Amino acid sequence: MYEKQIEQLIILQQVDDEILILKDEIEKAPLELADLEAQMSSFDERKVQINERMELLKEQQKKLDLEIEEDAGKIKKSKNKLMLVGNTKEYHAMMREMDSLEKLNRMREDEQAAVKEELGRQNEATAALKEDMSGVKEQYDALKETLEVRMQKAQKKLESLGRKRKKACKVVPPPILGRYEFIRERMENPVIVPVTDGVCHGCHIMIPPQDYNDLQKGQQILSCPNCQRLIHWKPAEVED
Repeated sequence: MYEKQIEQLIILQQVDDEILILKDEIEKAPLELADLEAQMSSFDERKVQINERMELLKEQQKKLDLEIEEDAGKIKKSKNKLMLVGNTKEYHAMMREMDSLEKLNRMREDEQAAVKEELGRQNEATAALKEDMSGVKEQYDALKETLEVRMQKAQKKLESLGRKRKKACKVVPPPILGRYEFIRERMENPVIVPVTDGVCHGCHIMIPPQDYNDLQKGQQILSCPNCQRLIHWKPAEVED
């Protein structure tokens, strides 16, 4: 009966370790999706910013086109009037006005070229962003599909381990099971460890000789006096 209890405690420990791993996977798996969702949200914000920037640039371009066209018309009219000027004073006044208009137009044309260049950059940024968004969306869709399958498998495995755990718990006496649960909640794994040549495999410290002798008799489940883990005797492997 003692050996059966030790066997079931070891099985229980293995089951609990698997349950921990699965629960950790179930808990962390959605975070993978959350990271991609955050990326897509960031892309959406960036897309809005680019669109707003492009709208402003297009409005600016439209305004410049209109102003350049209007000034070109004014320059043309001024040139026609220049031919009808009757004196030098009026002639110079008209020339100064034309020079001013032409200078203003050149500035607007330079600004127009800068706006056009910036629109080109924003179009390139839009194309790059679209490609990045497409790549992340593909990752997200693929991960979501596999994640659902993984979660279903993990949940089924958890249910199976739960049944296996209940079966193991039935064999272990309640006081021992209570000690096992108490230790597991308060210490790092493992909970039950072998003792070989008087050394506990949990804390790697020699247990008292009397405890070691009692352990070898295999009559009751003992705890390591140093680390408090449940212990069982494991004969040293004989080397050929």
